[in-house]
Amino acid sequence: MFASLHTSALTLARVERGGKKAGAGRLSRLLQLASTRRRLASLDDSALADIGVSREEARRESARPVWDAPASWLR
Repeated sequence: MFASLHTSALTLARVERGGKKAGAGRLSRLLQLASTRRRLASLDDSALADIGVSREEARRESARPVWDAPASWLR
């Protein structure tokens, strides 16, 4: 699954920006976002309370697909 996600994200990024360098930067940010969402899902209730996020908010955010990224992450 990861390999196909990696290939799809890279292909999409190259098409949108028209180059390997731009595509690699976007891919890196998308992979960082996926990692951040996984870590958010693994936080305990105490850690979530410390950052002001409810368990439900963390669940919703971590369930979002990697391509559902804020526009600022794709620049």
